[in-house]
Amino acid sequence: MATQALQRERLTEKLDLRISTTAKRKLVQAAAAVNCSMSEFVMASALARADEALADRTVFRLEDKIWRAFIAALDKPAKASSKMQALIDRPSVFAPVRGGKKK
Repeated sequence: MATQALQRERLTEKLDLRISTTAKRKLVQAAAAVNCSMSEFVMASALARADEALADRTVFRLEDKIWRAFIAALDKPAKASSKMQALIDRPSVFAPVRGGKKK
């Protein structure tokens, strides 16, 4: 149940939790069903759930047609915009201040 990366990584941290008798019994049964220790089962399950919770912050998936449209939109040159040009022409807030006063 534990991934190869977890098996190679030295386990130095401890996680304690309080659970009900019913919850522990279910975890023990589930771990036995997949032939691993309860600790391995809980850790692998928790890490899999963590990956799911974080996935939408790191990865997104699109159907092929939508992906091609997305890439095409990214590849198109930007449209000229007077507002965008005004922003580009404005002095940066990071530009050095001359004469002790900001322009």
